Amino acid sequence: MTTIAIIGGGPGLGRAVARRFGREGFDVALISRSRQHLDERVAALSADGVNARGYVADGRDGEALARALADAAGELGPIEVLQWSPVPAREFMKPVLETSAEDLVGPIEMSVYGPVNAVRQVLPGMRELGRGTILLINGGSAVRPGPNVTGTSVAFAGESAYGQLLHDALAPEGIHVAQLIIPRGIGGGEPSHEPEALADRIWELHAQHDGDFRTFVEPMDA
Repeated sequence: MTTIAIIGGGPGLGRAVARRFGREGFDVALISRSRQHLDERVAALSADGVNARGYVADGRDGEALARALADAAGELGPIEVLQWSPVPAREFMKPVLETSAEDLVGPIEMSVYGPVNAVRQVLPGMRELGRGTILLINGGSAVRPGPNVTGTSVAFAGESAYGQLLHDALAPEGIHVAQLIIPRGIGGGEPSHEPEALADRIWELHAQHDGDFRTFVEPMDA
């Protein structure tokens, strides 16, 4: 049995992805900052018939993140799929002319250092398996910078560059790296942006295990 580790395992997309992969036989490791929220989400997944466990770590804390991923692999089984999808903090999103260098520290820690630390922890296990999928879930500012969301625009650009480089470097090893761009946010009544529909797209990115690095849920607005 192998595991999907979801970093940013919230009640919307995180739960939907956990349920989708759980139906395919995966164990699920949810990694988030709040023990209370994790316990609630694990209980809900257990009621859905998914074998899940929660691990507390802040994506900006490399040591805590590495411990959580190591514990998940030890308790549930090898991590075959890593999903990086933490929700950006509100303070990361300021207008460009109000953004200082200090304001960029948090976004970069979360969206650049975080994925690098997570990938370095799980990559040896994926190589032992001979397969793996690394999924980066981003909003539209990853490809089209927004003047009022400067922190995420800058940090997501770095995450995108890192992901593209990983995609090219790891493809010969059978490890697929994919980025899913959700242009208009999760939910809101648009069918393709609802959590369950997004979870199906994310499953397809893993199951197809080939193709381009970047996929759009829908085309970006002109």
